[in-house]
Order: sequence, then structure tokens, then C-alpha cells
Amino acid sequence: MARTAKQKTSSKKAQPPLGNKERPPEPKRYKASKEELLDFYKQMLLIRRFEERAGQLYGLGLIGGFCHLYIGQEAVAVGLQSAMTVGKDSVITGYRDHGHMLAYGIDPKVIMAELTGREAGISRGKGGSMHMFSVEHGFYGGHGIVGAQVSLGTGLAFKHKYADDGGVNLAYFGDGAANQGQVYESFNMAELWNLPIIYAIENNHYAMGTSVERSASEPDFYKRGESFQIPGIQVDGMDVLAVRGAAEVALEWTRSGKGPIILELKTYRYRGHSMSDPAKYRTREEVDSYKKEKDPIERIKAELEKAGVAEEELKATDKEIKDIMVEAAKFAEETPEPDPSELYTDVLVEEY
Repeated sequence: MARTAKQKTSSKKAQPPLGNKERPPEPKRYKASKEELLDFYKQMLLIRRFEERAGQLYGLGLIGGFCHLYIGQEAVAVGLQSAMTVGKDSVITGYRDHGHMLAYGIDPKVIMAELTGREAGISRGKGGSMHMFSVEHGFYGGHGIVGAQVSLGTGLAFKHKYADDGGVNLAYFGDGAANQGQVYESFNMAELWNLPIIYAIENNHYAMGTSVERSASEPDFYKRGESFQIPGIQVDGMDVLAVRGAAEVALEWTRSGKGPIILELKTYRYRGHSMSDPAKYRTREEVDSYKKEKDPIERIKAELEKAGVAEEELKATDKEIKDIMVEAAKFAEETPEPDPSELYTDVLVEEY
């Protein structure tokens, strides 16, 4: 369940006001309709199957450079972004960005084509896995520099406030990036200027190969904004309904002019930090325990069974997603590579 900032003791106590600010209400697990549950399941399955296929293409040498997979973390992107408004709000993230793009409704074909460096890719084959953008969708990357997106997201939130467009920025970063200095400069500015931004910390427990316990003096990342008077909420990031419930609270907070908020999503990545990481810093038993007990897709399947959705319908959805992935992979392999002259485009901003 999601929870607001707590003491380290096991007993839950009401938290005092944060400086001169109130605290957000305790999020409640989202009550989804059967149709919404099916949509969540489909979106998470799309991300899972996309990433599995991307891993296969990487192994075949069709994807160059880095490739960071989102397998295991699907509930975070789907739970948060399903509550947002495409065209009004904005999203920015780091290098583990495929799932965030898919959750915003971007065509899997153009994402996969970008991974394989093709002209039809969403960044015309020049961005690769880590640098993908879609201004049309309000998706501003995809950034390879650890934590850089936090400052840029704060700037996007300033744009929303300056333009008075009612939009909110969602800035994703991980537990490793949470220790970067520019994150705290951004926190300070966001609170001073009362900016509409949700800082979403995806705590998957490892900064590359270093565990949170070894790298963070304060492992409860939702508390990181307290010295700036930014409230935080910790959420079960393996439960899409808990994430969606927290997203509703965070969006209400920011849209009503109360300034920034931090969400810590406790999640887990099943694969290594990147495709080149054998993940020897953790045990097979640890990974298996998450898959067996907390897998986000299995959890939403259990909700669907409670709602009376037949196994045949779920199998049909799985086949539909697999077919989409076959088409995306085929498109990414067969579409042409960009002409070398493409290197001279998108170097400077030509129009504002």
C-alpha cells in the first residue's frame, strides 16, 4: 500500500505538518473497472513482451550501444501515466525509457526501429535506446546522463506554470540518480517557485550493481524532499492499482497549486542494469522471490480473475500482444537505415 512519510518504527503515526505546508492525504488503492483492469494488463504485457523482444534483438547484434530493460517495473509506468493527460502533461525520464514511452501510447514500431537505428525510428535512428523523444506526446526523453532529466523536468514544470496551461510534469529517476547533486538543486527551485512537478523515484534497489543499503544513508527516498518542504509518499511499485491511487493524489496536489511532490515507487528489475550486466551482485533466489510473490502482471491477472475475466480472454490478449511484437520487430529489421546526411539535422533548434 502507498503511505506518506513514516517513522522507522513499525507503528504508524500521523505525521506533523511539513513546515508551513499540509501533507497530502493517504493514497487509496485505485478501484478499477473491469475494462480498466484489462487495459492495465494489456499495457503492462505490451511493455514486458516489447522488452523481451528487444533483449532478443540485442543478443542477435541488431541493437547497438546500451540497452536497459524495464522488465519487472511495468506497474510503475502504467499506473502513473494512465492518470495523466497526453497533450497536456509532460513526461521525462532517464535511459530506461522504453516502458515509459509505451505507457504513453507511442507506437511500438517506431520505438523498436529506433533501437535498431533505423530511419523510421522515433528519433530517426540517431538516438538509440537512451535518447527518444516525442513532442507530440509530451515525452521529452530518454536521457543518458544520470539525473540530468530531473533538472530538465523541473524546467518543463516551470513552462507549465509560466504558460498557465494546467499541465504537470512527471520526472522519473532511480535510486542511484537520487544521490546526484542537481536533484537537490531542482528540489529547491521547484519548491521556491511552487512548480507543478511529480518527482517519481523508481527504487529498484540497485544503482547499477550497488544496493541501496550500501549507497544511500537515507534509504527511504520519499523523505528526500523534507528539508525543502516537499512531501513524499512511498508506494508499492509492483501493484499497478496502488501506483494509480498514488498518482491520483499526486496529480490533485500539483494541479491544485500546492507545488512539487515526491513519489517513491518500490519496484524491482528482473534483468541486469543493462544487457551487458550479468547481475552477479544478487542471488537467483532473490530474483525468483519477486517473480513468484510480487510480479506486477501476475497480480493484475489475479484482479482480473476476481472480476470474472475468463482465462481464454487473457490468452487472446497475450496472443494479440505477441503479434504486435512480431510486427514491430519485423518493421525494425526491414526498414532502411538513415542516410548519412541525417547527421546534419536536429543539431540546432530552428524554430521555437
